[in-house]
Amino acid sequence: MPGSIPASATAEPGAPSRAASRSPWAEAWRRFRRHRLALAGAVLLVLMTLAVIVGPWVWKVPINEIDFAAKLQGPSLAHPLGTDDLGQDLLARMLYGGRISLAVGFASMVIAILVGVLIGAVAGISRGWVDAALMWVTDLFLSLPQLPLLLLVIFLFRDALKNWIGPELGIFVLIVAVIGAFRWMPAARLVRAQFLSLREKEFVEAARALGASTSRQVVRHILPNAMGPVIVAATIDVAAAIVFESTLSFLGLGFPPDVPSWGRLLFDAKDYLDVAPHWALIPGGAIFLTVLAISYMGDGLRDALDPRKVV
Repeated sequence: MPGSIPASATAEPGAPSRAASRSPWAEAWRRFRRHRLALAGAVLLVLMTLAVIVGPWVWKVPINEIDFAAKLQGPSLAHPLGTDDLGQDLLARMLYGGRISLAVGFASMVIAILVGVLIGAVAGISRGWVDAALMWVTDLFLSLPQLPLLLLVIFLFRDALKNWIGPELGIFVLIVAVIGAFRWMPAARLVRAQFLSLREKEFVEAARALGASTSRQVVRHILPNAMGPVIVAATIDVAAAIVFESTLSFLGLGFPPDVPSWGRLLFDAKDYLDVAPHWALIPGGAIFLTVLAISYMGDGLRDALDPRKVV
């Protein structure tokens, strides 16, 4: 017909288009790959994670080996990242401390997201006093000063946990639990907002009309469609937890001196900034790069999981 658009000679009638045949996760991965900073952040985070996991098996210098003859030395062949005031190898301590810092970040994120999703889902699917009470508790936690409370809780309970399950594991459990307990509120409010919007959508109303129970509506229809923003919030929580742990260790309320997290290394280096700046710059740079990489990943995931954004 005049003015009509001719069909492609290679297209088959009724054949699904390439975009239509792509799964939602494949489409999200395609969008994520187009965000170059996010992809670079993901590569950097993977490399750092592999380094702290595999590194101690390759660089087998003990983290507590003392050599006063080599104290406060700069980077060299014997000590690629230099040494501290006791002559301990900073590369070995950085690799060991990276395990702790990243483990704290991811474990705290899991706790915060699980608690936030649970509270947000219950508040979003409920009506009346349950929703109001849960949001009142969320607002109460949001109004509390986090850092002073973190310091107070750790100061009160760290000795008891250290005596109960050991100094390293006790401090790890305490820091992860405390950070996770004070990071669930944004996720809860985000999930609640998603639930309030999604429960009125046509596909949820159709499931409700077909007799689906409330739990089935949540698990099969609402929660999977609300996970995009939650994944983005999870990346933010990882970065925040790493910064919190570094802050606590820098203030002397984190891990003990023989457990070298990145924050603890910064705390030990603060008195030697004029004579051994490498001691502070290396763990500080590792924290900066990790948080930056996770933040870029969060930006990329936000764009990739947003169906309204054309990429």
